[in-house]
Amino acid sequence: MPIQKLPSRTDVPATSLPDWGTVGEPLSEPACALRGMKMAAPIECGPEMGVWECTPGRYRRQIRSAETMHVISGSATFTPDGGEPVALAAGDLFFFGPDTLGIWDIHSALRKVYVIYTPD
Repeated sequence: MPIQKLPSRTDVPATSLPDWGTVGEPLSEPACALRGMKMAAPIECGPEMGVWECTPGRYRRQIRSAETMHVISGSATFTPDGGEPVALAAGDLFFFGPDTLGIWDIHSALRKVYVIYTPD
């Protein structure tokens, strides 16, 4: 498998990432716009990996799979259902367990490298 390079540095413009449309459950106007790039893993039923970027705004997280993320740039607050707000900023590394649902408040364009673990 060839080496895949993903644009994750802060000096790479957002326009270099493919447009993914808007978030599924927006809670702000305009809806948060998404850009990203997935990286193929040569593993059957393996995790999804890539770079993801979101413009400022508010939306509901719908991903039910577990996720590891490393924030490259930007800032946000995530408030899990029934929990306390968690601040995210460049350099932070997080693990969201399965069924971590809640509200994202993106304060400045957030770019992260992610790995989503899909159940078998």
